[in-house]
Amino acid sequence: MDVITLTLLAIGLSFDSFAVSVSSGLLKKEILFWQAVRIAIVLAAFQAVMPIIGWLGGLTIRELIAPIDHWIALGLLSILGVKMIVESRKDEEEKNLDPLQPKVMVGMAIATSIDALVVGVSFALVEVNMILAFFLIGSVTFVASMLGILFGKKTGAHFGKRMEVVGGLILIAIGVRIAVEHCCAM
Repeated sequence: MDVITLTLLAIGLSFDSFAVSVSSGLLKKEILFWQAVRIAIVLAAFQAVMPIIGWLGGLTIRELIAPIDHWIALGLLSILGVKMIVESRKDEEEKNLDPLQPKVMVGMAIATSIDALVVGVSFALVEVNMILAFFLIGSVTFVASMLGILFGKKTGAHFGKRMEVVGGLILIAIGVRIAVEHCCAM
């Protein structure tokens, strides 16, 4: 997977964290910079580590599914993309939560990084530089989370929902690209 595709994937994965960060900014308009950094680090760390966990799990089954790996990658990324789009339409139930509490931060991080775990499984099916993926996904998520908190403080939740839709569309497009590249290589 080339750097551009990996960067687009990192951007797509970061939209869940962006949306949660917008909510955090809405919930805590008085949030301080260092508090925002703490939230962003937790979200970025989970988002960066989950693909590695998925990749390690995917390596164990790669040989069994090699003939259809591109279709599996397309399916997984499309399901995640559609899930993100559907979830963007749901109301926020986390309005009563304090995003600065450690258990809430970790809960948000796990919830927003499950898709990254599944993407990690698809990484085992295509050639990916996992060190680069780790740093790109973590860095992009950190920046997206910081921006999300700022936007939440300044603009509102409606923008965050739109970003989840864009993130879902990006994941679907990457899945299509993997399948098309495999079919054209034959």
